[in-house]
Amino acid sequence: MATEIKPTTSARIAAEALGTFLLVFGGVGTAVLAGEHVGFYGIALAFGLTVVVGVYAFGPVSGGHFNPAVTIGLATAGRFAWKDVPGYVIAQIFGGALASTLLFIIATNREGVDLGNFASNGYGEASPDGYGLLAVIMVEVILTAVFLFIIIGTTSSRATVAFAPLAIGLTLTLIHLIAIPVSNTSVNPARSIAAAIYGGGESLMQLWVFLIFPTLGAVLAGLVFRPLLEGVQEAKSAPLEEL
Repeated sequence: MATEIKPTTSARIAAEALGTFLLVFGGVGTAVLAGEHVGFYGIALAFGLTVVVGVYAFGPVSGGHFNPAVTIGLATAGRFAWKDVPGYVIAQIFGGALASTLLFIIATNREGVDLGNFASNGYGEASPDGYGLLAVIMVEVILTAVFLFIIIGTTSSRATVAFAPLAIGLTLTLIHLIAIPVSNTSVNPARSIAAAIYGGGESLMQLWVFLIFPTLGAVLAGLVFRPLLEGVQEAKSAPLEEL
């Protein structure tokens, strides 16, 4: 019987960087380059599709997190090693920033372009529909927690894990349909950082919200999961889990 070879740490980190690059280039890229053509329904679908294809492509290597909040939430739930969290988070931030940099170069190679806030997240005047800070905090915490519950549930030993990327991608699409009018949807600090780099001063000033509260939502989901379901569902090798 052949021995399964686990991916190296460097391969896993590279896969996280590439997967986050795909997420930002596909999702933020749709918003920046094609948003006026596809509307927020198309943007929501783009984010969901990038997760589906990214997890199928890179999940077998790294688990397919592509999101610091997901990595931290899974570690909180006991489904990922804390020692690997820093490498994953750095790779995710790097992959997202590289994607937004290339998008900025592409977007500015057009006459009369107005990039606005570069699809950055925000509250108050920076919210697409003018939602205040409290509403944005609540949406980001709740929806990130929901996202983690779906990830943990669909990658558990009792789930049909081959369909996990589809369920996770559809969930992210739904999250964007709910939250784009409120905060322009983060639930992912790496995505927020990538956009804010080119979004301007206000985007950077409000970035703290989208670093803290998606992470808080993920941690809460992990803490709730651990005592309630840990004894019932044992993790096995699957996308979005430690491989």
